[in-house]
Formats: sequence, structure tokens, C-alpha cells
Amino acid sequence: MAVSPAAPTGAGEPAAPPLARATVIALSAYFVVVWGAGFVASRIALEHAAPFTYIGIRYGLAFCVAVVAFGLRARWPTTRAEWAHIAVAGLLSHAGYLGGSHYAQRLGLSAGVTALILALQPLLTALIVSAWLHERLGVIQKLGVVVGLAGVALVVGHRIEVGGASVASMVAIVVSLACVTGGTLYQRQFCADLDLRSAVCIHFAATAAVMLPLGWVVEGFAIEWNSAIAWSLAYHVVLASIGAFSIFHVLLRHGQATSVTSLLYFTPPVAALCEWAVFGSPPTPLMWTGMAVACVGVALVTRGRPSAPEVS
Repeated sequence: MAVSPAAPTGAGEPAAPPLARATVIALSAYFVVVWGAGFVASRIALEHAAPFTYIGIRYGLAFCVAVVAFGLRARWPTTRAEWAHIAVAGLLSHAGYLGGSHYAQRLGLSAGVTALILALQPLLTALIVSAWLHERLGVIQKLGVVVGLAGVALVVGHRIEVGGASVASMVAIVVSLACVTGGTLYQRQFCADLDLRSAVCIHFAATAAVMLPLGWVVEGFAIEWNSAIAWSLAYHVVLASIGAFSIFHVLLRHGQATSVTSLLYFTPPVAALCEWAVFGSPPTPLMWTGMAVACVGVALVTRGRPSAPEVS
């Protein structure tokens, strides 16, 4: 999805009054459902277009729409360093993230499993922060790491056993996970205080600028222009890139970003249900169990309170 876990904090804008609980639930549910179903929309698109080509076109369109929708009112970076840092974070969080996940799906990995592995991003981020930034994990977080990895092992092991996951697809999804995690850490280090609206526009522009040439050189700009591609692009640009971002921005301004983070644990089941509805491939009981276990693990990691930082 266009609004990745590495999205900037939006510190450049003033906070707004809290929203009503029913409004928060409705907006958060929209965000999560669109994010989860986006994996299935990607699978549909990849039946008619090569990954880099599709991502380049999608982000080129998203940039044009985003600038008009909210970019003109944003506070833009004032130095070259700020522009460069935001672009790097965007390339990791979007180009690397979607490039890897799209190729994983193109190589046969299901939408539900793709979403599940990428949902490990908070867990991986916590481990890296603990190892390199001396922020020790608490007992609950350590338990969450074990539980989360066990849940993914159940699902992935089952998929490999039944021939639903190739080595190439697993390499691609690992690259995707590494990129979005790197984008999160890079964002935290270099882009903490910026306007979310201008940052997203720069993310979109940088991704399109890299993916369009890659699509031409690597894939021969392979795409079949038909109704499936049109609907997929409309979904990703309007509902995801603009709609989901706008929802995230509203919740962030009203101090409700935690609601989105909490509900993201439902992304893998949503993706699996949508894939079942569209492609008729129901998840097995073992996959449901693994998804539930993994989501609990990620929840423990993100909600567990870490110990005091180590003194180096």
C-alpha cells in the first residue's frame, strides 16, 4: 500500500481535537480493509503487467493526484539534505517494499502470506533498535518476537510443503521486508520533523522516477491496457494512495494514529479473506492458526513496554 508503516510522523502540523470513537473506528477500519485488500488488487494487476512497470505507472499517477489533492497546501523541505533524506526514505518504503512484494506475488506467493510476512515489520524494527540503538526489549516484547516468528513459521512452512512458496518468492518478500524496515528506521533517524503531505508527494515522485525507467529497461514496459488494469490503478491511486493516506493524516492530526497501528494486525486475515472471495483459494485451518499466532506476537512486540535503554 501507498501509506506504508514507514510513513512520516507529520510533526509539521498542529494537533486537532479528538474525534468521536465511532468516527475513529470507521476511519481505521477503512484504512485497514483498503490496505489488506490492496494485496489482492496487486495480484489482479500483476496478471496483466510486470511489477516495476505497474508500480511506476501507479506512482506517477498518484503523484499527480497527490500534488493537487493536498501537496499545494503543504510545507515543503527547504534544504537539499531534507529533500534527499525524504526521497531515500520513500524509495525504501515504497519502491523497495512494493517491488519486492509484487515480485513475490508474481512468483506465486499468496496475498495472505505476503501480507503476513510484511506484518513482521514492527517486530523486525524492534529487534534492530534493540541490537543497534541499545533500547532493550522488555519481557513481553521478547515473548512477542518468539510468538510472532512461530506463527509465520507455521504458515510459511505449510506453504513450502504444499508447493505454494518458491525460493525466489521468499527472497523477494525478504527484500521487501528489509526495505520497509530500513525505510522505517531511516525515517525515524532523518525525517522525524516534516510535513506528512509534502513527504508523501516526494515519496511518490521518487518512486515513479526510479520504477518507470526500471520497468522500461528490465521488463520492456510490459503492460496490457484493459479494464482489470484500469480498475487496479483506480483502486491503488484513489482508494489507497489518496484515500488511505487522507484517513491516516486525519487520524494522525487528531491524535489517533495508534488506532491504525493496532488494527494493522488484521491486515493479513483481511488479505486472505479477499483473496478467497476473488480467487476462490481458502486458507487452511493451519494458515488461520499461524496468522492468529503471528498477529498476537506482533501485537506483543509493539505494545510491550521496553526496559530502560542500556548505557554504552
